[in-house]
Amino acid sequence: MLKLMKIKCVLAALGVVAAALSPATAPAQPAKPLKKVTIAAGGVTVLNVTYPWLMMPIALDYWRSEGYDVQVIAAPGSVQAVQQLATGNVDFAQVSSNVAIQANVTSNIPARVVMNNSVIDWAVAVQADGAMHKVSDFKGKNIGIVSLASGGLPLLRSLLKANGLDPDKDVNIIATGAGAPALEALKSNRVQGLMFWNAAIAGFENAGAKLRLFRSPDWQRLPDFSLATTQRAIERDPAMVEAIVRGAAKASLFAVSNPECVRKLHWARFPESKPTGSDDATLARWDDNLLRAQVQSMNAAFEMNGGKLWGRATAEGFGRMQDFMLDAKLIDRKLPPATFIVATEGFFERVNDFDAQAVAKQAQACAAAR
Repeated sequence: MLKLMKIKCVLAALGVVAAALSPATAPAQPAKPLKKVTIAAGGVTVLNVTYPWLMMPIALDYWRSEGYDVQVIAAPGSVQAVQQLATGNVDFAQVSSNVAIQANVTSNIPARVVMNNSVIDWAVAVQADGAMHKVSDFKGKNIGIVSLASGGLPLLRSLLKANGLDPDKDVNIIATGAGAPALEALKSNRVQGLMFWNAAIAGFENAGAKLRLFRSPDWQRLPDFSLATTQRAIERDPAMVEAIVRGAAKASLFAVSNPECVRKLHWARFPESKPTGSDDATLARWDDNLLRAQVQSMNAAFEMNGGKLWGRATAEGFGRMQDFMLDAKLIDRKLPPATFIVATEGFFERVNDFDAQAVAKQAQACAAAR
């Protein structure tokens, strides 16, 4: 009897050990470390609300849920962002479409667009109550632009030519910088027009300017701001590339579904980017205006690229942009347009393989902003 009792005690003890080591009660295994990814945003000084496809995946943990710790950094321009991409210092570069094309055509850098975010949305802004009523009125006048190295310069030159003006003789093009200095140049009549992108023009309007705009209708058919990576990255880690673009695609849908929520989330998650200089209601209105302008361009790109897949980039669109660049003498030869776009079959379908209805509902609820 004593021997039997000892055996039962041993079995009971073994049961306790087994229970302690069972999956339900064993110590939790360390979480798999997140893979670090860096994105350089070209031509950006402040990562404000106008980059929702880059900032909302961080605020909403879209990338983290896929296993990636993503850092977005500002680069002085698209050219510098591509240089960082080519040297391997960053994994992705957010760049103007013309720079992505030039990287391949001129510099033999195998940059591949994996997401098109906007169309060309530049315009020449003039004072609404001024004397400038058509583009040809700029003969003998001054037009301001952020810098003479800006990607908007060839667009401006093409607009002037299309309206019978010689951009080298009939118009003076002046570098004004951005923001308040540019608007002051217009208000003081040092320039009679300002050539800027849509969100920058919204910023001028936030400052009280009443403006009239001139732009070519053809520009809405040209891709602009795009996310690029290298062919090597696509081949080495296709799952990572798809995950990053999928997070950005989800964020794009979130942004167009509820732009006001984007502003709330952005301020909460990135308080250093919140504008200053007025009360919160005014600051909110300003940022909402900036974001509204960006969302217009995002929607235009979505429709241009078929209206079904967020971020889709097409050889046709980049072919049109390359044709424009050749005509503007920004490049001296052409490549097959498909060269500029990720060639992985079904890529854009896979990055859009998420519950779009759930993302839209999340945006409308805006629970994370409360």
